[in-house]
Amino acid sequence: MFGRRNKKDAADSAAGEAEQVVDGVDTDADEAERERVRLEPAPRPEGPWDSSEVREPAEGRVDLGGLFVPGVEGMELRVEVAGDAIVAATVVLRDSAIQLQAFAAPKREGIWGEVREEIGSGITQQGGIIDEAEGPLGWELRAQVPVQLPDGTGGFQVVRFVGVDGPRWFLRGVISGQGAVQPQAAGLLEQIFRDTVVVRGEGPMAPRDPIVLKLPNDAQMVPEGGVQQEEGASRFSGSMGQLQRGPEITEVR
Repeated sequence: MFGRRNKKDAADSAAGEAEQVVDGVDTDADEAERERVRLEPAPRPEGPWDSSEVREPAEGRVDLGGLFVPGVEGMELRVEVAGDAIVAATVVLRDSAIQLQAFAAPKREGIWGEVREEIGSGITQQGGIIDEAEGPLGWELRAQVPVQLPDGTGGFQVVRFVGVDGPRWFLRGVISGQGAVQPQAAGLLEQIFRDTVVVRGEGPMAPRDPIVLKLPNDAQMVPEGGVQQEEGASRFSGSMGQLQRGPEITEVR
């Protein structure tokens, strides 16, 4: 990853030594790159929150079991289904949306670095374009994902993948609509992400397993068809199927 040019007037032995040093730096840099994705979770002074960090998680939030999602005036809340389980929630605000999904994670190891690499690799293999940048929520992926337009032609959907590592959990958000095209317009969606509370629970879970959600006790649903994960797709990738409209909770705070 790093390289040095040997001086033209260096002796053969010196050149050989320099080459060994370069190889060593390359090896160390590669190892550092691998370690980068296994860092311990960073502090979260502005959220999102673990359930142990919030005294009244239900105050001002919609109780979805594994997530407490902030209620905002005028929002629609949709849930995404995989098989018989509810695994994600999507908050829609006017012409923008954020999909929230929580996963189990190792106790002392963050996975957002690895997840970004997996998502980026999957999108580029589909012919999409990605840009890794540091945004208001930390490191994120800004992607142009290939999709089929209503008229049958090919096009791109712009989305932002954000993520935060917590204690034994990882929260991923997928911002779409105007909040992805114009990140400066996503302030309220970003605040919803920050103020979300994750309930990991104490039971054993394999790392990367989704934290299952539930409907609020007084919720009514209008089914729009379950969303199925594409075969071979990363569970973190937020495929276009996962971004489509799912069952909608009609009673929203």
